[in-house]
Amino acid sequence: MSKKVLKLGIPAGSLQKATIELFDKAGFGILDSGRSYLPRMDDEEIEAVCLRAQEMSRYVADGVLDAGITGYDWIMENGSDVVDVCELAYSKRTSNPARWVLAVPNESQVSDVKGLAGGIIATELVKVTEKYFAEKNIKVKVEFSWGATEVKARLVDAIVELTETGTSLRANDLRIIDTVITSTTRLIANKKAWEDKVKRQKIENISILLNAAIEARGKVGLKMNIKKGALESILKILPAEKSPTVSSLADSDYVAIEVIIDEKIERTLVPALKRAGASGIITYPLNKVIH
Repeated sequence: MSKKVLKLGIPAGSLQKATIELFDKAGFGILDSGRSYLPRMDDEEIEAVCLRAQEMSRYVADGVLDAGITGYDWIMENGSDVVDVCELAYSKRTSNPARWVLAVPNESQVSDVKGLAGGIIATELVKVTEKYFAEKNIKVKVEFSWGATEVKARLVDAIVELTETGTSLRANDLRIIDTVITSTTRLIANKKAWEDKVKRQKIENISILLNAAIEARGKVGLKMNIKKGALESILKILPAEKSPTVSSLADSDYVAIEVIIDEKIERTLVPALKRAGASGIITYPLNKVIH
C-alpha cells in the first residue's frame, strides 16, 4: 500500500527565504526552492508547491493543496474556509506581526479616517479595506493596486499598505493614520485533509516542529559545573523565570547545571557565572525547543 502524500504549499516571494530557513531548522530540507515552483523535500510523504501567499488559502480551501503557509490577511481577503492550524511567529524580517496600515502623504491635510470620506484608497487588500471603511460607515472608493502602492499615495487620497517596520513608508514621506488589520503567518489546512487521520497527524507534526524551531530562535543552551556550596549563589545569578536542571556528578562535591537562556544575556551572564565559581561553562545553539 502506497503512503499518503501531503500536498503542502510554501509561500513564494518575500516570505520564501524565511520559510525555507525555518523548515531547515525544523528538520525538513527543501531543495531547489530558488529555481523551481515544485521544490523537492527530503521527506517522501510531503509534496511541496511554491505559490504566492496571496492565493494560497484559495488553493487550500478548494482541496488543490492539503495544507499551506500564508498570512492571516490573505485568508480574510479571500474569505477562505480553512482550518487555522497554528500561528507561526515569523515573517520576512522580524518575529513581529505585520500590519496593513492606512497612510497618507506627510503634506496631506487629512488627520483621521473621517477625513477620507468620498476619497479614493489604493491597496492590494481590497475586500478587507472595504470592510474596514464599511464598519466605520465611511464611504470611499477602494481601488486595487498592482504593487508599489507607496508611489500612488500622491495620486489618490490614501493607501493601505503592508508594513513590518515602517521604513518604506517613512522613506516615501508617508504617515500612518490607522491600522486596518494585523496579520501573522499561519499554517492552514483543507477541511477534508484535516479529517484524514494520516494527513492530520502529518500536518500536526509539521506544526510542532516549526513552532519548536521558532521557539529556539534567539536562545542558547548553557551548561556548567559548580561546587555544591556555590549552588545557591549560582541559582540567584541565573534568570529567575528559568528552571535549571541540576544533576549529580561522579565527584560528589560538584553538580552540573543546564538551562536555556536568551542569547542576548549570554555575554553578561557567562562572566558573572565564572566569577561566582562556575567551571566547564559551555554554551551551544539550539535548533528546536519543545515545551
